Amino acid sequence: MSTSERLIESTRELLWERGYVGTSPKAIQQRAGAGQGSMYHHFSGKPDLALAAIRRTAEEMRAKAEEQFSGPGTALERISAYLLRERDVLKGCPVGRLTQDPDVVADPVLRGPVDETFAWVRARLAELLAEGRDRGELDAALDPEATASTVVAVLQGGYVLARAAESSEPYRQAVEGVLGLLRQQAR
Repeated sequence: MSTSERLIESTRELLWERGYVGTSPKAIQQRAGAGQGSMYHHFSGKPDLALAAIRRTAEEMRAKAEEQFSGPGTALERISAYLLRERDVLKGCPVGRLTQDPDVVADPVLRGPVDETFAWVRARLAELLAEGRDRGELDAALDPEATASTVVAVLQGGYVLARAAESSEPYRQAVEGVLGLLRQQAR
């Protein structure tokens, strides 16, 4: 793995563990096994490196989600596959956790990939829900956009509840709860 790749991957890990504020250039360099000169040779500074790491994390998250969204089955089966896939629940969502970081939220450039990822997930879920409604799999009165926002909110809230309880059980309950509500919309 190249030095720039090690720097990006180390930053991704540290952002997930510590957030932007808690991730120092020195910690990144130590984890990556790279010197200060190497870091500044590849990136103009911490914000530039963090942006590369956030973009990579967001791209990976969208790719993983798309595997379930474009898989076989009904709309509800694909949404269920997405919600039930294996995750490191107690670490939280690597993109969602960034919304709790004041420096990320205050910087439109760093926040950009976060906003784009949530917008993409809501849009893809809304597409699936509309597809299910149009195929007669889901109730005709279902509002795909509002329901997609609800699913994302429950998923992110499930992470928060799990971290607060130091148990994956609240996350599991949140996911099962939203799936139960979605199943009530099935025809």
